[in-house]
Amino acid sequence: MKEYFARYTSAAPLAVMRIVLGGLLFVGVIRFWANGWIKELYILPKFHFTFYGFEFVRPLSEGTYVLFAVCGCAALMVALGLYYRMAIIVLFLSFTYIELIDKSTYLNHYYFISMICLMMIFLPAHGYFSIDAYRNRRLQYNLIPSWTIDVLRLFVAMVYVYAGLAKFNSDWLLHAQPLRIWLPSRNDMFLIGPLFSKLWVAYAFSWIGFLYDLTVPLWLFYRPTRWWAFGAVLVFHLMTALLFPIGMFPYVMIGTSLIFFPASAHENILTWMKQLLTRLIPSADSTPSTDKSYVPSFGVQRLAFSFFLIFFTFQIATPWRYLLYPDELFWTEEGYRFSWRVMLMEKAGFAEFTVRDSTGYYEIINNDDYLTPLQQKMMSAQPDMVLQYAHFLRDHYRAMGMSCPEVFVDSYVALNGRLGRPMIDPRINLANVEESFAHKSWVLPLNDEIRGL
Repeated sequence: MKEYFARYTSAAPLAVMRIVLGGLLFVGVIRFWANGWIKELYILPKFHFTFYGFEFVRPLSEGTYVLFAVCGCAALMVALGLYYRMAIIVLFLSFTYIELIDKSTYLNHYYFISMICLMMIFLPAHGYFSIDAYRNRRLQYNLIPSWTIDVLRLFVAMVYVYAGLAKFNSDWLLHAQPLRIWLPSRNDMFLIGPLFSKLWVAYAFSWIGFLYDLTVPLWLFYRPTRWWAFGAVLVFHLMTALLFPIGMFPYVMIGTSLIFFPASAHENILTWMKQLLTRLIPSADSTPSTDKSYVPSFGVQRLAFSFFLIFFTFQIATPWRYLLYPDELFWTEEGYRFSWRVMLMEKAGFAEFTVRDSTGYYEIINNDDYLTPLQQKMMSAQPDMVLQYAHFLRDHYRAMGMSCPEVFVDSYVALNGRLGRPMIDPRINLANVEESFAHKSWVLPLNDEIRGL
């Protein structure tokens, strides 16, 4: 272990990761701004579904534009290596704050990006091919401890493996669900579209996706298969981007997969970038002329080791927390988020809420009055969001003068092609149910078993 932690390698892979991460996030912020999604998702909604324990995270009204501007500027500064330590901390905090504003916008890759940003705070990514190094030669180094790159490789590999294990279930492998629902909707695609209506294609995609996620880190680690594996990464994620509207996720996974390549490949990338840069700015030269190693102080090294020990313990354990709950994971979603379960379910729901008072007066709620179409779609199939919305209605009607409002819901949900069935016990007054990490006994059982992990 001492020999391993004393081993040094080129700083080029960490510099490329910094540029890829900052560049993609900068493009993502511009994309959100250009499409009007900041206003649509974070400003216009009257109610936001916060994460349990993070209820203090709220949209900032028109100030949300400032938040996105700060996030975009921090992303660009990270890519350039300008005031890197400050920029990566600001990027982590601002991006994570945006992610936590509304649960209805949750995506696995948002969490993935937040965790990569958190890791990069503790990694020396700014001493090579950066403005910081160009401005201050004392910060320059082209050799860093090998473990600073290996922790990123380990995390990316872990995400892939957990995504593969999550696909080891009967719906995905034995019934090709939910791909047999999703793929036919793309049968209008040029040339290959008609294939998506065939059942065998859904099964082929399901098994290929399972085997790809579970094994691609091994092929990326192994030198003889690395280029073939990266070709598979390109094909898989570009096809995913073509078929499904999941934003920047495919490009994030392609970019982070570069970390598996040896330092020489990253040095070639940076050499090409340097040649392009020097054509634009002839005096620019951010590459150290002599070998210099990054040697962290004892305190900094101990802090980093402690962080990564806690970080990986948490990341390894968290996806298994669903085992603490008795009912079907895909139905109750207890322990579903933050566990690298990517595109495993198609849930379509309907939820009709009734508010009653102590006199017997009742009112059936029109959800359009309070929720956006996206929020309604996500809420109607997720029990914890149903409860949050019920609490919002309770507080809203209480503020309007209703005495002791009670909230009931009739909800029907169809999971992965099954017939719709009630999800929430309609006899339960949700106004009196408290949110917690405890099992949601007020969720009716699925009465069907999805076998696997």
